[in-house]
Amino acid sequence: MTETSRLPVPVAETWEWQRLGNCRNLDSSVFFHPDGERGFARSDRVARAKQVCRSCRVIVECRHHALTAQEPFGVWGGLDEQERRDAIRRRRQLPAA
Repeated sequence: MTETSRLPVPVAETWEWQRLGNCRNLDSSVFFHPDGERGFARSDRVARAKQVCRSCRVIVECRHHALTAQEPFGVWGGLDEQERRDAIRRRRQLPAA
């Protein structure tokens, strides 16, 4: 389950980016795996989702949200679950500025 205490307050301007995403009218199954999906089926679906993200004009906002909220599932901002976990881990390892 997503940790919602890290989410920004629900202000319309904060979430406006979601209306502009390439994913807006696509089936969520492109970005989130069904139960039991493995191997080539999973890697192919992730590649298709990342292709949608590559040309998206709100990829930065989406990625920022996913990393801030620590979204546990799916492809967000062109990053899959493992890539987000790695980015969060690296961020925690950085010395405080």
